Amino acid sequence: MKTTGRKVEKPWGHEIIWAETEKYLGKILHIRSGHELSLQYHNVKEETDMVKSGVLRLEIHTKDDRWGTRIENHDLGVGECFHIKPGTIHRMKALPIHGSDVEVLEVSTGELLDVVRLSDSYGREGT
Repeated sequence: MKTTGRKVEKPWGHEIIWAETEKYLGKILHIRSGHELSLQYHNVKEETDMVKSGVLRLEIHTKDDRWGTRIENHDLGVGECFHIKPGTIHRMKALPIHGSDVEVLEVSTGELLDVVRLSDSYGREGT
């Protein structure tokens, strides 16, 4: 069956959902230069992402028994991949290098609405 995908506008850019079943989801995230997604985690959803264009900053929050919460920033370029397990607190940001937007290919389990927002630049905290 032929399809063109579904575009969903977001305050940080847009996403194109190109595959959607109960078991898996395929999306292209288009993040405008200097914009960021929510600081968030997923209860069940698991995802693997690859940077298609631009430079992406991936912010990961981990708990450390000695120091409390630790924030790690990873700057990723074209072709670099990362995996987000359920419960991982994370955020994606399009670094404004040369004014370039960022495109990310995402494949995940099918829980499209499993997003718990902890902080959001656009006032969308909560689920």
